[in-house]
Amino acid sequence: MENNPSPPRVDRKFIERNRRNQMKTLFHKLNSLVPHQKRSKAVSLPDQLEEATNYIKKLQMNMEKMEKKKNMLLGIERPSVRMNGGGEKVGFKSPRIEIQQMGSALVVVLITGLDSQFMFSETIRVLHEEGVDIVNASYNVIEDAVFHSIHCQDQKSANGAARISERLKNFIYESSYCAF
Repeated sequence: MENNPSPPRVDRKFIERNRRNQMKTLFHKLNSLVPHQKRSKAVSLPDQLEEATNYIKKLQMNMEKMEKKKNMLLGIERPSVRMNGGGEKVGFKSPRIEIQQMGSALVVVLITGLDSQFMFSETIRVLHEEGVDIVNASYNVIEDAVFHSIHCQDQKSANGAARISERLKNFIYESSYCAF
């Protein structure tokens, strides 16, 4: 008969102590990742866990908001419709474009709603394709409208403004027609 020694029995107290130490280490790691306000007294473990949970939820909500904003700015997602007191949609404006020529200088004024920010970058792209030098570009947000002002120089041709104007107007009106 072979004598097989049984494996040494691990003490339950030892296992439980290791488990508690491991949990304590993990709680400490979690707690170190959460920003804390200055406190004068120690915070209980359940309160620390609740604080960490609330912090994670807050981060998730912020991330979702930023993702929506990014998608809206990229033109992937349209903002939700909000109605003002008069029953009008807020944030949705049909884009308008005006182009003025003064010698070789062009001034492009693009007016969009908060939902059409991609039109500015597309307008810049069209101007670059037409070989126009952009001198200055700026914008102002007033209520639910964004006013873009682009100052350019067209050294190539005198009738370039008409061609650029036609191309930009076609782009803007096609984009606004497709968006709704």
